[in-house]
Order: sequence, then structure tokens, then C-alpha cells
Amino acid sequence: MTGADAYVADQLFATLDPLVRRLALPGGTQCVFADTVGFIRELPHELVAAFRSTLTEAREATLLLHVIDASDPRRDEHVEAVNAVLDEIGAGDIPQVRVYNKIDRLEVAPRLERDANGDATSVWISAARGEGLDLLRTAIAGRLARSVRAATVQLPAGLGALRSRLFAAGAVHAERARDDGGCELSVQLPDVELLALTRTPGVQVTVDSPAAGVP
Repeated sequence: MTGADAYVADQLFATLDPLVRRLALPGGTQCVFADTVGFIRELPHELVAAFRSTLTEAREATLLLHVIDASDPRRDEHVEAVNAVLDEIGAGDIPQVRVYNKIDRLEVAPRLERDANGDATSVWISAARGEGLDLLRTAIAGRLARSVRAATVQLPAGLGALRSRLFAAGAVHAERARDDGGCELSVQLPDVELLALTRTPGVQVTVDSPAAGVP
């Protein structure tokens, strides 16, 4: 998706840290992808404790991409197991797109599936062949666009780390310095992230309107 190199090995826990990369979606929307560790059924509790902290990425996500081995005959069981873990860690209500990978093993064509409301629900791809990735980008852009709004965020001088995070995420489109040392940021963010900002002490958020292209 992003063209970044990553260590890959056919073994458990080849990596334990999330891999974070930025990508511009169709329409110019900037987003940050976090590739977390995989989920394993009946994992010993001591191992769960060793890497569960990395799953905070899932709890804080705006959209989850649930990557599934389309060629696995037990894929439905694995999907249920992953969703059960997501419920356990408090991420069960986060919007999700199922990404069925390895369709090259099934010899089926890439496709994008939508629900009755027109929202993308599943994308069938082959990462090995690079097939269907355009459909996946379209699905992500569409799901994110429905929740993104333009807003003005007032930050006090002591929240420089939060300011840096918003810039790093590509959410800031303009900035104005205030006389008190704080700043005023024009941002575009999903509703869930704007809500989180409103709960941050010292931060004031004024929602301007839906972002460009948002119904």
C-alpha cells in the first residue's frame, strides 16, 4: 500500500511493534496506517501480556482493516476469533473493512463489496501480485470521508506534543499563532478524533462543516 519495506518471515511474532506509515488516499486525504501484530487463537496469557500494549493502536483507530487469508478454509473461524479479541480490548465498535488477501491462490478477480448504504465492507485483493490495492484505497477513502469534518482547534501553549501529532498525521491545513502563546489550527479529522480532542483539558474545538467531498 505505501511502498515501504518491512521485515517479513513465516514465523510467530516476527515483529512485536506496530509498523506505522503515512499514505495519501484518492482525493488527497492524508492518513496514517498502523500494521499491528497478528492475532492468534488460544495464545498463552503470558504471551498476551507481552504484546497486548501494541494493540492500543487498534483501540485508537478510526477505521480497522481486518486482513484475512482468503484461501484459508477456516477463515470464518479466524474472523470470529479476531472480532472476539477486538471486543475484549474495547475496539469492537470501531468501523471495519474486511480485506481478503491471497486471492491469487483462489484464482478469483479483485472486487469491492458494499452494504445497502453504499459503505465498503469487504475488499478482495492479492498483495503478492498487487491486485485490488486500488479498490482498497478507494474503500478506505470512502469510509474515512463519511466521518471527516473541518474544524478549528484552539491549543494552549503547553500542548506542543499534541500540535506535533496533528501535523504528523497531515490533519492541519492552516495555523495561526495566538497572543497568549497558543495556536489556532484549521484541521480535518474524523468525528471520533474531534470528540477525543474536546475531552482534552485546555483544548477548544469548533466544528466548521463537513470536509470537502463529505455528504
